[in-house]
Amino acid sequence: MFRYSTIKDYHIALQNGQTTCVEAVSSYIQAICDRPSLNAFLEVYAEEALQHAEALDAQRTAGTQLTPLHGVVVGLKDVISYKAHHLSAGSHILENFTAIYNATAVDKLLAAGAIIIGRQNCDEFAMGSSNENSAFGPVKNAVDETRVPGGSSGGSAVSVQAGLCMVSLGSDTGGSVRQPADFCGVVGLKPTYGRISRYGLVAYASSFDQIGIFASSVEDAALVLEVIAGADDYDSTVSPKEVPAYSDELNSTSKKYKLAYFKEALEHPGLDPDIRLQTEYFIKKLTNAGHTVESVDFELLEYVVPTYYVLTTAEASSNLSRFDGVKFGYRTPLTGIDLTELYKASRSQGFGKEVQRRIMLGTFVLSAGYFDAYFTKAQQVRRLLSDCTNNIFSQFDAIISPTVPSTAFKIGEKSNDPVEMLLADIYTVFANLVGIPAISIPLFQHPNGLPFGLQVMTSHFDEVSLLRLSKQLMDISK
Repeated sequence: MFRYSTIKDYHIALQNGQTTCVEAVSSYIQAICDRPSLNAFLEVYAEEALQHAEALDAQRTAGTQLTPLHGVVVGLKDVISYKAHHLSAGSHILENFTAIYNATAVDKLLAAGAIIIGRQNCDEFAMGSSNENSAFGPVKNAVDETRVPGGSSGGSAVSVQAGLCMVSLGSDTGGSVRQPADFCGVVGLKPTYGRISRYGLVAYASSFDQIGIFASSVEDAALVLEVIAGADDYDSTVSPKEVPAYSDELNSTSKKYKLAYFKEALEHPGLDPDIRLQTEYFIKKLTNAGHTVESVDFELLEYVVPTYYVLTTAEASSNLSRFDGVKFGYRTPLTGIDLTELYKASRSQGFGKEVQRRIMLGTFVLSAGYFDAYFTKAQQVRRLLSDCTNNIFSQFDAIISPTVPSTAFKIGEKSNDPVEMLLADIYTVFANLVGIPAISIPLFQHPNGLPFGLQVMTSHFDEVSLLRLSKQLMDISK
């Protein structure tokens, strides 16, 4: 494993001549080769990454000042566009597709000096909580390869967990960064909806999707966010708000916060008893450290998951209609069929079962007879949740909760029970429904030996408080 685990330490070593970008890239390539069973990477850009590293080393030798992410080795979830590289979204339907432009986040990474090392495995079209839905096989948890890493950004989480890259980008529609971060014991940050441009991100549910960051520390996540956030002419939903210097803002971490937690979340029957006990114990530690922590009633908790899946599947049904076997991507080899049959066969053969399930559900809730009963009602609940959230943040600085109700489960354990799988998102989808920033920070270890984290949420565009508080919490937990 590369011996510099944080960007700051790595940059100090570069400046002191203790390491090089080539050494960093070579080390990570070797680490990837040493653990092929994890199936974290679908493709490694070894030659390209080494050439980029050599160029950066030459610039540094010539006296060029280090850029914020100079030589930082980054992995990309296979839903983020990187020009002239394959982009499949973990699906056979896009298996041979090559991206024709860079995602805005990728452009910003490259401009800041980052080195992209490869394309990371994920659930097909980012639909899943276990990374078992990839067309290219499941990703395995580096702590215990019989267990899932979480989804849908499992490959991105495992890559940071196992030291296969320094940081990675994933996407978070309902917890797809935070849940695998929890299962893998790393930091997983989902910013406010609109904080990072979605241009170049393969769409699942457009009003929910957000690019997120995996890192080994809050400081690294803050720096990457600082680089890739901000306005973008190619994305009308991204915010024009000025991007704070998040990495500098972390220097001020002495504030005492007023924190809320949902009573119903800690009392939920699906929550693992040991996760509940350790979370409650940590709340006492926070109180002893001078923070105010109070429970609030959240009677809408039971409506969060159904509301989320009604709305996201509806948007997925619309977004994925473009994959039809005609314009690009997989086309059925069947001949002698009309256009309608071509569509049906191509989509049936190209999409996996979970994607098909969600498209069918979304099509159903958008149908004329059920639109008002399901989609309209879900939008009304979303509004109620938003109002509830604003009310909470008028009284509290942040909300804390478990990230996931259990630790990483066995591969295949829940794959035949889609309802139980969906309930794994019960604590994470809330932040996506209302668009607020959220982070999972690795604080705990379960008696079964597996890591788990704590989720922290703050109000819209208050990533400064989110990151400051998260750093404090990690310090308190030590």
